[in-house]
Amino acid sequence: MLLKAIVINIKEIYVPVGIRKELDPLKVESVAEEIMEDADERPIQVRKGKGRYVLVKGIHRMEARKALGDETIQAYIVAAPQH
Repeated sequence: MLLKAIVINIKEIYVPVGIRKELDPLKVESVAEEIMEDADERPIQVRKGKGRYVLVKGIHRMEARKALGDETIQAYIVAAPQH
């Protein structure tokens, strides 16, 4: 099954604490530079939460987009992990 990327408003994405802890400001900076040089980036991954999207993968790409002043980002909607 091929996932289709959609455009999501960054404000609608909730970042879980566990993922937020992985955030590295220097990496955000380098990712932002890569985005400016080459717009062909991988979409982030989110899952549907209660009335919002929950970030699964892509914190640095999302923060880089925010740093660049973007309000939207390409994302794949993935299934919630089964425990």
